[in-house]
Amino acid sequence: MHGNMHSRHHKLSMKYPRVAIQAADFNLADEVAALRANDARVGAVCSFVGTVRDRNDGASVATLELEHYPGMTEKAIEAMIDAAQQRFDIFGARVIHRVGLLQPLEQIVLVAVTSAHRGTSFQACEFLMDYLKTQAPFWKRELTPQGSRWVDARVSDDAALARWGIAAGNSA
Repeated sequence: MHGNMHSRHHKLSMKYPRVAIQAADFNLADEVAALRANDARVGAVCSFVGTVRDRNDGASVATLELEHYPGMTEKAIEAMIDAAQQRFDIFGARVIHRVGLLQPLEQIVLVAVTSAHRGTSFQACEFLMDYLKTQAPFWKRELTPQGSRWVDARVSDDAALARWGIAAGNSA
């Protein structure tokens, strides 16, 4: 058993991509462990997990289907992480966004960052989440009692962008 645990830890501590777009669910504990593995500088880890709600814009949502543009979406999120690293003193970041068919209560997004101090990691985490919600190129199909509809998943949130000094408008 001990050997098995050791190999699992070794696997987690290897370099892994900062961004993952995937249909599969994720495990918060595993992702945080991998992000902070063997980095003694880390004094704070901040993570945010977004889940699927059963309502949107007043309409009941039975399922949510999310699509992205392979390559383009990852590149846009990588650029967001670069911006966060320039703006805040963070050591590492991990963004996972699920695609495909998702049910209410399921996890849909993870943002996790590491830094020396909590204030920095809280700010960077919120910055990345605001950026993801407003700028990342995703499309979603919502199944409602009235039928299904494809909508741009980016939300217009001028206040969230203004907080970070980013001009409004979905120009990912």
